[in-house]
Amino acid sequence: MKKIINTKKAPAPIGPYSQAVLVNNVLYASGQVAIDPVSGNLVTGDIKTETKQVMQNIKAILNEAGMDFEHIIKTSIFLLDMNNFAAVNEVYGSHFIKDFPARETVQVSRLPKDVNVEITVIAMK
Repeated sequence: MKKIINTKKAPAPIGPYSQAVLVNNVLYASGQVAIDPVSGNLVTGDIKTETKQVMQNIKAILNEAGMDFEHIIKTSIFLLDMNNFAAVNEVYGSHFIKDFPARETVQVSRLPKDVNVEITVIAMK
């Protein structure tokens, strides 16, 4: 049985997908980019600012599902430029204390809305 997770505290989907889907206590969250859920505008400036907004969006989705960052078991980070890895990793890493999730980080040629970073997560209760 699947349950669709949706919160106004994270950006509304910009296509035919859900913010997240919960199946048997496993949460599959769609990739998050730096969109402010209130204004709908992209949060730009520098890569750390973008990454902070992405992580806030992920937190909102996790919270709606009754979870937090400790529940994340797998992440995927997509970067427009691998030279931003250290800065993204610094912001990303500040959200985890121990028992870090599995992860891959890849450079891609383009991301939705021409952002610099997109992160997706899988979490489990």
